[in-house]
Amino acid sequence: MNFVIKYDQPGRIRLRAGYDAFSETDALNLRRVLEDLPYVFNARTSHKNGGMLIYYRSEYREDLLDFVRDLKRSDIDYLPNETELESLRLNKKFKRDVMKVIGKALFMRFLMPMPIRKFSAIWRFSDYLDAGIMSLLKFNLNVSVLDATSIGVSMLRGDYGTASSIMNLLEISDIMEDYTKKKAVNDFSRGLSVNLERVWIESEDGEEISIPLEDVKLGDRVIVRTGSLIPLDGKIAEGEAYINESSITGEMLSDLKQKNSSVFAGTTVEDGNIVMEVTSLSDESKINKIVNMIEHSESLKANIQNRAEEMADRLVPFSFIGAGLTWLLTRNTMKVLSILLVDYSCALKLTVPISIISAMREASKYKVLVKGGKHLEAFANADTIVFDKTGTLTVATPKVRKVIPFGGMTRDETLRTAACLEEHFPHSVAKAIVKQAEEENLYHREFHADVEYVVAHGIASKIGDKRAVIGSRHFIVDDEKTPISEEDEKIINELGEKYSLIYMAIGGKLSGIICIEDPVRTGAENTIEELRNLGIENIVMLTGDSEKPAKETAEKLGITEYRSQVLPEEKAKYIQELKRQGRTVIMVGDGVNDSPALAASDVSVSMNEGSDIAREVADVILLTPDLNALIMLRELSQELFAKINRNYRDIIGFNSGLIGLGLLGLLPPATSAFLHNASTVAISLRSTFPCLPNSYKTV
Repeated sequence: MNFVIKYDQPGRIRLRAGYDAFSETDALNLRRVLEDLPYVFNARTSHKNGGMLIYYRSEYREDLLDFVRDLKRSDIDYLPNETELESLRLNKKFKRDVMKVIGKALFMRFLMPMPIRKFSAIWRFSDYLDAGIMSLLKFNLNVSVLDATSIGVSMLRGDYGTASSIMNLLEISDIMEDYTKKKAVNDFSRGLSVNLERVWIESEDGEEISIPLEDVKLGDRVIVRTGSLIPLDGKIAEGEAYINESSITGEMLSDLKQKNSSVFAGTTVEDGNIVMEVTSLSDESKINKIVNMIEHSESLKANIQNRAEEMADRLVPFSFIGAGLTWLLTRNTMKVLSILLVDYSCALKLTVPISIISAMREASKYKVLVKGGKHLEAFANADTIVFDKTGTLTVATPKVRKVIPFGGMTRDETLRTAACLEEHFPHSVAKAIVKQAEEENLYHREFHADVEYVVAHGIASKIGDKRAVIGSRHFIVDDEKTPISEEDEKIINELGEKYSLIYMAIGGKLSGIICIEDPVRTGAENTIEELRNLGIENIVMLTGDSEKPAKETAEKLGITEYRSQVLPEEKAKYIQELKRQGRTVIMVGDGVNDSPALAASDVSVSMNEGSDIAREVADVILLTPDLNALIMLRELSQELFAKINRNYRDIIGFNSGLIGLGLLGLLPPATSAFLHNASTVAISLRSTFPCLPNSYKTV
């Protein structure tokens, strides 16, 4: 691609390729291609002049220029997804609607006689009057009443020109507000939703047929080949493939999926070919549920958003009181109108949700999914964070270091049986045991009966007619009353100084101990230190592990408060006690046993490797294994509410200034209305800007 450099500063460059360089759709695709580069933070493209504004890591300037120079049309020649097309439609509709209002206003003013202009103004006023009357009937003194009053006063004075101007400004303001909010939601959803136009299915006679995605039915067999996107949720009926599920889990490494494995819409087949049987249609797919959850998160409003709406409604009566006093003191209708035409509520109600939606979108850019605005608020205000240990502060892939058999079992029998039980349990320690058995080629058939997960303790089943249990010491010894001899206790105590221990008993007798090494997660110490610097005073580690491994981990990470051998219900009680003390608590965990504590906290965070129930319960999901995402989220949430408070000050200060100038007779009503609506839109647009700088390091 040929281009010229129009502006060049470290980290920010503007390129121009010319008026016929690419189409509007190409511009959209080009922006996506540029933003996919690891050293590019943000990009803006325009088909009108072939412009590209790119924010990037300054040390990669030459790499960026070489990349753009080598771009070919085929590199950007693909269809945008539905949310990107929706963004284009929103932009076009916004421009069309604004030009329509302006065009109508000019047409009426210069081409229509006064009687028709009066009739048009009265006809348009009827909608505002209806809205105002309906609000009064519901005993709501709100902006609708304010608008109807100001337009009505202008008409009673015979000033139909001012009344029409006010209605035009209100209409444009509504268009811009609607556009800003929809675009914020759409931008957040972009990249999550999946919308392919056509898919290949296998017909009953074995032929491959291409059909529209919307025609796919449950049970259809969809063919997906190397490099293709999986269009719907389903299970593999034939074949095997390495599938990258980073769009769902955040994990960049692909997994081998074989027959009967579940696959999800939006994930990619990196290598292999599969035939999948469709189990969920587009609207029911896992990734679309995420999108719908975000778009319909009104029930998750931040408290500050509710307070803004309440404050906005409470301020409306003061506008009427001010207007009434002004009329009594001055008898000047123009000054009264200047007060009625300026209100605080529109901007207060609009900018807060837009700021929150934009922040949620920004968090998703850093691989963090936040399920609602109130969780960002809790994260910003939290003074306490509680971490689970295993799989959270320690790596999600612990290792089996020793297997100690008891009760006449061999080492291999112990490991094989433990893996057979644990493969049903989605926890990092369980995965480590299963993986170790696989590495030693200790394969097994399922010789046990149905598996029962005993909440917070472990797993119970039957092997033959004997009860088989595996889990914590509390579960095996205290709950199951499994006896341990003094000789075995000495061995266990020595092992407990170095490792986390998993106990297994069969038929009421101790059958083995699995020794787990649980190394600290890379970067966890830095995360703890930075969170403390960001105002989280109280950092706690809770674990079901024994005292010595727990103490060792806490010391490595600089955590002064920890509790060992804690049961899941005790974790939840501990968090409830912290809340009773007036603390705002973040809980970070990954396992089924963490779910009671996650549910009890003010804001809960699940790791990306966590169990399904942990991710379901959690308010925030880290789609990256890096705990530094917590630092990003703390900084983002704090900056978000600093931005909201700045908006408050600007809204109140600017609009109060307009009212003051109107009272002094320095601003006519139409100008006040214009400046008021323009400021509302300007602050709303500013609310869509990122909270973190473009140079913020990606976690």
